[in-house]
Amino acid sequence: MVDILTPRIVLHPIRPAEAARIIAREPLPDDAWAPGYPFEDELDVLRPLAASPATAGAGPFATYMIRERESGLAIGGLGFVGEPDATGAVEIGYGLIPGARGHGFATEAVRGAVELARMAGATSVTADTAVDNGASQRVMQRAGFSETARDEKLVYWAILLES
Repeated sequence: MVDILTPRIVLHPIRPAEAARIIAREPLPDDAWAPGYPFEDELDVLRPLAASPATAGAGPFATYMIRERESGLAIGGLGFVGEPDATGAVEIGYGLIPGARGHGFATEAVRGAVELARMAGATSVTADTAVDNGASQRVMQRAGFSETARDEKLVYWAILLES
């Protein structure tokens, strides 16, 4: 897997050994983590990857570190929740360190993931946000997602992909 470049960010695929370093909070000199990275939610996502075989995460529907292109610093993560299902739908989740929020990086990362999913043959991308997380809901809207349902805790989103 190679890095996915957008105008302001890099989606860097995380392999198991790198996930283990992130969890242990033991960066190599080249890792360049922004203050606040990794954050707790990121560690929860990376634990299963760190315990996987070395070849895990090699396909496009992987877990990615979000890096700011200008500084090179890791500012968050974005991941596909497995491979597309029988209908071609694939789910994503994402998060940024507090200092990187409010600058459009999450929207840009989600748009990059949507394009990657489209190129890899997915038919739709889904996500959910907490009902009280207006910022994340705005990310979904700006990235072209439509609300498909909601309950007491979550708002569900989807974007249909054209091939």
